[in-house]
Parts: sequence; C-alpha cells; structure tokens
Amino acid sequence: MKNLDVFTFGETMILFQPEQMMSLEYVHQFPKRIGGAESNVAIGLSRLGHSVGWFSKLGDDPFGRYIQKYVRGEGVDTSSCLYTDKAPTGLIFKEQLSPEDMNVYYYRKNSAASLMVPEDLDEKYIAQAKILHISGITPALSETCYQTVMRAIEIAKQNSTMIVFDPNLRLKLWTAERAKQVFNEIAISSDVILPGLDEGQLMTGKTDVKEVAETLMGDSDKTIIIKLGNNGAYLHTKNEKAYIEGFPVKQIVDPVGAGDGFAAGIISGILRQEPLSTVVRRANAVGAIVVGVIGDVEGLPTFAAVEQFMRPAGDARDVKR
Repeated sequence: MKNLDVFTFGETMILFQPEQMMSLEYVHQFPKRIGGAESNVAIGLSRLGHSVGWFSKLGDDPFGRYIQKYVRGEGVDTSSCLYTDKAPTGLIFKEQLSPEDMNVYYYRKNSAASLMVPEDLDEKYIAQAKILHISGITPALSETCYQTVMRAIEIAKQNSTMIVFDPNLRLKLWTAERAKQVFNEIAISSDVILPGLDEGQLMTGKTDVKEVAETLMGDSDKTIIIKLGNNGAYLHTKNEKAYIEGFPVKQIVDPVGAGDGFAAGIISGILRQEPLSTVVRRANAVGAIVVGVIGDVEGLPTFAAVEQFMRPAGDARDVKR
C-alpha cells in the first residue's frame, strides 16, 4: 500500500537574497532563506495538501540543520535525510538588478549534497511513493549523484511508481552535451516530462514546440508538458494536444522558482486524478503566483489560494494567502 504521495531528492542550499534590486557589490545585508528545486517542489506539494518525502545529504553544520528544520516545518517528511562532516552545506546568492534581470551565484562545488551515493537511498521508503519527482539538477552535481538518480529510477520502476521528470537545466553545473545525454536517458524512463521549450530543444534538436513534444514522446505513451512562460504551456499526449493559456500577472517580483511551483501543480493535479487540461491550467496559476513573491518558496500557495486566484476575471490577478 503506497501511503506517500511523492518522493523527491536533491540539493537545497542556504539562499542569501537581498531585498534591494542592486548589484551585490553594494549590498550589506542578506536575509537567510533556502533554495533548491526539489525542496521547492516538496514544499509546494505539501501546501497543496499532499504527503511528501524529501531526501538530501546535508552538511553537519548550522546551515544544514536549518534547512532540515525549515523543510520539516513545512510539513515535508525529512526523516531519510543524512548529515556529513566531510563537506559543507552549499550556498547560493541571488542578485536582482530589475524584475526581469536576475543573476545567481553558486557556492556549491564539493558540497555535502554532491557526496550523495546510491547506497544513501532508502529503497523501502521510496517504494511507498506514488510518484517519484526527478530534477535534472541532481545528476549534474557529481558522478555519484548521477548514479543515485539512476538508482532511484530503478527502484521506482521496480515498484510501479510514476516518474515525473523536470529537466531544470543548469549550464553552470555541466556542459550542454552532457546535460542532453543524461536528460534523454532519464526521459526514456519517465512517465511525465516537464521541460521548458529551451530544454526540450536541447534534448531533441527540434525548434517547434509540437515537434519537440512529438520527439520526446516517440513511440511511448508519455505525458509531455512544455512550459512556455507567459504563454502558458503545451500539453501533448497520445489523445490530447493543446495549448493551455497562462495567467497574466501585475508584476514579476522574483522569477526563480516558478517552474518548481508549476511542477508541484502538475503533480498535485495528477494525484487528484483531474483532467490534464485542468491540471496544466492550475499549474500555470501556481507559477503565476510564485513570481509575485520574493524567495524560492515564500510564494508557493495553498490549494485554496490557487482556486481563489483562478476564479476572478480580468487581466491582472491578486491572491490572498
């Protein structure tokens, strides 16, 4: 009996992001937050009402302990997390020069999370999950992290666990050639693939959104949902092909994390067994909400907040949390 909705794993870092829009060279105060694609998705799903387990290898330091407490405080099960004294918890700095101009600086090379190995995974724990969420960031951290991702996929396959894959390309972590190779390897085993158009183009060599989706699907029965930013998303299955309109927003405050919110919205809708067009529409709404709040997880909404956001008419939308 599967009693865990979703299992995900990867690196979460301490995020230092000033409130002011200016070069970090001139910033003197940095509020402490957390940032990590997989924990963003985990927290997003928890707020949407699902049971989620998140795993990482954290530094045995104040930052590692803070991350686990923070994620656990959001209702995510962190009981499988491990600590190591062989490397520190990674750091990330965000520099925002304008609403659309964001720079990210990583201090994560040889971090605690990069030391993850396949043996760290709790097979019985993963087997409980209905869905395994995989991000393309984790295999980029190190060769052992890549091996850990492939082992998690193997465990999921053995236990009939659905695999949802978000490529989440980070060219600061590896080459485009290696990313393409690994993304396509993971995609073969995935049931649902959630690329941005640029990621889909990298994976397939195609440029047109429909051709990208068709190539990713191949002869299999997968669900391909391509993120198109302000234009919403393109849904492609054997039986359904449709553009799903996005939601306009008044102002983009922080664009980082919108894709993770979108992934949480997709997974939530799948768990609720809703029609895919409904699933994608709500995921678009979650992404639109997230960009209106500073920080990676601060804007992730509850299910009630998303429903309220989707209800009003008009070009611009506000939401009460």
